[in-house]
Amino acid sequence: MSDAPVVHIDPASFHADPYPTLADMRRDTPVCFVPELGATLFTRRDDVFAEEKRIDLFSSHQPNGLLTRVMGENMMRKDGDAHQIERKALFPALSPRTVRDVLGIQFGEIVQRHIDRIKPQGTCDLVRDYAMPVAADALRVMTGLINMDAAEMDAASQAMLDTAANYQRDPEIDAKGFGYATRVLELIEERLPALRASPDLSIISVLDQAGLSLDQIAGNVRVIIGGGQNEPRDAIAGTIWALLSHPDQHQLITKGQATYEDAFAEYVRLIAPIGMSPRRVARNDTACGVGFEAEELIFFMFGSACRDEAHFEDPDRFDITRDTRPAIPFGAGPHFCAGAAASRTLIAGHAVPQLFKQLDGLELAGDVPFAGWAFRGPTSCPLRWKT
Repeated sequence: MSDAPVVHIDPASFHADPYPTLADMRRDTPVCFVPELGATLFTRRDDVFAEEKRIDLFSSHQPNGLLTRVMGENMMRKDGDAHQIERKALFPALSPRTVRDVLGIQFGEIVQRHIDRIKPQGTCDLVRDYAMPVAADALRVMTGLINMDAAEMDAASQAMLDTAANYQRDPEIDAKGFGYATRVLELIEERLPALRASPDLSIISVLDQAGLSLDQIAGNVRVIIGGGQNEPRDAIAGTIWALLSHPDQHQLITKGQATYEDAFAEYVRLIAPIGMSPRRVARNDTACGVGFEAEELIFFMFGSACRDEAHFEDPDRFDITRDTRPAIPFGAGPHFCAGAAASRTLIAGHAVPQLFKQLDGLELAGDVPFAGWAFRGPTSCPLRWKT
């Protein structure tokens, strides 16, 4: 293990609300070893920003890592040329042109369909009834897994992510995650004949056209399902919650003094849906004054970096007028989220503004609990509106 200061955490409290503990770490022990997680954590923004780029020392290649075990080999767990080859193969599916000319249109149709479905009801749970199916249907068209319904897409994402963050090695969590990993492979195999007969810009199709093997396609689709369902679902619900909880901030948008893109950027700074990224130490070396041993585990804590007091005044406050450019909720190095533009278009371009535009008198109708530290978002969010 590293020679970083040792800091103990209560896993249940950290899962419920990691931010007070992370603030203490940033102040007192910005690089620290946490025995309960079996990893050394980097918590300050500038350290994460700089050290994430040192792939020769902090490698994404983790053949025995939890994420690789459940998802399979994928571009997120590769470095250098191996990473770039698969990222280049993925690019046509998520390029700015594809997002603008293809996905943006489909996202608008998906959002409208779900608003039409819930509008007559007058109430809903924002997470379950809107954010989850919108994110899942968007991911279905992005990946090409149109043979997987929205509920199964969400369940698969959550189960695999739970297994990837199962550092306490609960066997029931592992069994569920690996079961869904197998299910995703089966559904990809089911879709490939049709996509080979009529290639398109879906992720499965472009990776297949680039010559990736079935295992390579499956590994990348699984990891995309993880982040591509979890992050938009939580950011859709979270951004809406934040604006309803801070009506003065929403008024800035209605007055033309800010935008829904500003609100989205500030929300993912405040509550980064993907709160950390693990890395393997490739060799004995030092960083930030700490000595590391080869093969040990470190976490870059994006959720902490985005609340670093050195860059954000009053960082626990939701303020859509602040400069969010120093925030790194999508990462900072070569593994910067490939789907960031698609996520921004879905959430800030369609899902959030259309809900406010079309549901008159939209308001919160109860408490909104949050959970998670590796992946964080609201677990439920009751809404009501006029019908």
